[in-house]
Amino acid sequence: MNRIYIVRLLKEIQDIMVENRDYLIELDSVVGDSDLGLTMSDGFAAAYKAAADSDEMDIGKLLYNAGKTMSTAVPSTMGTLMASGLMQAGKVLKGRTELTDTDIADIFKAYLEGVANRGKAKVGEKTFLDGFDPAVTALKEALNKGDTLADGATKAREAAEKGFKNTTNMVAVHGRAATRGEASRTLEDPGAAVAMLIMKAFENSTVE
Repeated sequence: MNRIYIVRLLKEIQDIMVENRDYLIELDSVVGDSDLGLTMSDGFAAAYKAAADSDEMDIGKLLYNAGKTMSTAVPSTMGTLMASGLMQAGKVLKGRTELTDTDIADIFKAYLEGVANRGKAKVGEKTFLDGFDPAVTALKEALNKGDTLADGATKAREAAEKGFKNTTNMVAVHGRAATRGEASRTLEDPGAAVAMLIMKAFENSTVE
């Protein structure tokens, strides 16, 4: 795998965010500004276009530049967090022109770290991380057991979906939802929904 796969992955993420724009807007209307669907669809569209229009062969630089473009296109809180994930992945993969399945897992691990570091959040605080962290863990475990990337992607998507659903057992610590206190517990977290959609897009990108 090389830059062509990264462009394909970003295209899948862009497409799934556009497809679920209204769904994310609806989720976000309960606990946020109702702009999450627009931010994610516009932001990942910008990231995809930056990668697709580039002739950069260095995968790290490609990811970093895609994140940089996204941060400019959607400078909101969530836009900045998602862009930070791409930029961190770019830093980790800098200098690479070919990717193994393990490298793909490392991209998602770095993405998780980039978002966590920028957002100062932890797993269990009802955020994007609660959908993404279990997916990253599931992917790494699957690959360590010898599963194919496609099988690992399916397990990652399933873990993300479970993580998203589990946010209805958590009290929000960050953002507007946190002002609801205990009343936020039963609400589905929009950020974790984004994580779930990214992993669905990842699964789609592994289908031949």
